[in-house]
Amino acid sequence: MSKKPDIIFIFSDQQRADTVNERVTPNLVKFAEEGDLFDSAYTCQPVCGPARACLQTGMYPNKNGCITNGVPMKKEDVHLADAFNASGYDTAYIGKWHLASQGLEYRKKGVPEELRGGYKYWLAADLLEFSSNGKGGTLWNNDCKEVRFEGIRTEKMTDFAIDYINSRHDKPYFLFLSYLEPHHQNTSGKFECPPGTSAKFKNMPYPADIKGLAGDYVFNYASYLACCESLDGCVARIVEELKKSGKYDNTLIIYTSDHGCHFRTRNIEYKRSCHSGSTHIPLIMFGGAYEKDKGDTSRLVSLIDLPPTVLSAAGIEVPQSFDGKALQSGEERDCVFVHISESGNGRCVITKRYIYSVTSGCNYKTNVYKDDYLYDKQNDKGERKNLINSPAYAEVKKKMRELLTREMVKAGEKAPVFKRRIFKKNI
Repeated sequence: MSKKPDIIFIFSDQQRADTVNERVTPNLVKFAEEGDLFDSAYTCQPVCGPARACLQTGMYPNKNGCITNGVPMKKEDVHLADAFNASGYDTAYIGKWHLASQGLEYRKKGVPEELRGGYKYWLAADLLEFSSNGKGGTLWNNDCKEVRFEGIRTEKMTDFAIDYINSRHDKPYFLFLSYLEPHHQNTSGKFECPPGTSAKFKNMPYPADIKGLAGDYVFNYASYLACCESLDGCVARIVEELKKSGKYDNTLIIYTSDHGCHFRTRNIEYKRSCHSGSTHIPLIMFGGAYEKDKGDTSRLVSLIDLPPTVLSAAGIEVPQSFDGKALQSGEERDCVFVHISESGNGRCVITKRYIYSVTSGCNYKTNVYKDDYLYDKQNDKGERKNLINSPAYAEVKKKMRELLTREMVKAGEKAPVFKRRIFKKNI
């Protein structure tokens, strides 16, 4: 029997898919060429906590209960780490958690063991954006003792991860490394990149979906890209260390993010919408233990598919409660299903060509929805023309509604009842 692979799941925060390019992330581009870049990957919930809960439980928010930030995961659910633990893996979590607090309960203290999702090695902060900044901060260890650090946050998280990797010798491990970058720094309202690194990106062209719209990208885009560049260098450091220690050949690495960033162009926050800037995420799989995908890597992939994918890579049976499909199954999606919250309660389906979204306003307990957005990504790459009331797209909307209804019912929700929206949003 072949040795089980070591698995490193590297998770960025608020990273757009289009930041993976030669100028910003040359190392990730190289790793994608060695492995696979899934360029049609989307989140299943464009909010930090709920997206993370989907990964850790393998279930959509209506099942795991984490429909907004500030909702702890249910202890009785089967978590990703539980499955790895039961199969003889060491499990470790380093970085941002965001799944323990009710409100800001654990902003300045360690997460208790029962709220860690089953991870055995722990060096994390529930709200890393409040316990640290670009110059240093605090994590908490297994004993809820403070571990303070100084220096560039991405570099320090990487140091902690490398220390853990080098301490593993006997058992296979599953390491979840959760960076805060390129998420904005909540305590300053800025994107805190390493000093002096944003200048090289000051003339980068703005993406089509945000250029010309009201938002804060003019002030923040260069720093945001510099945060992504910093992550790129950190991943390269991890790979270099794995190769130096002879562990790379037996390691699978997954790199992705919880959601994207539209720089307050679509609402007053950075995500929480159906738009591609908010939902389209990077997804790269590589490493010596990675077997290149035999299908079409441009096929639709959901964040909800990654829990069964990593378990299948380790030869572990996928719990029946998990909603996604392992990428190894070869099963192709015709759409990605997305929950939206905090900006309002919404549901969305995304196909290769269209985005369709509905809303119930701020009512999270109803199954009555109104049309919100319809975009033709092929003919409107910047998603500037909302076609929700266009007679020419009536048949498209009907088919997208059918997809949405199917996905909601499949996820265990009531079939939606649709009511006509009384006004039209231009974008």
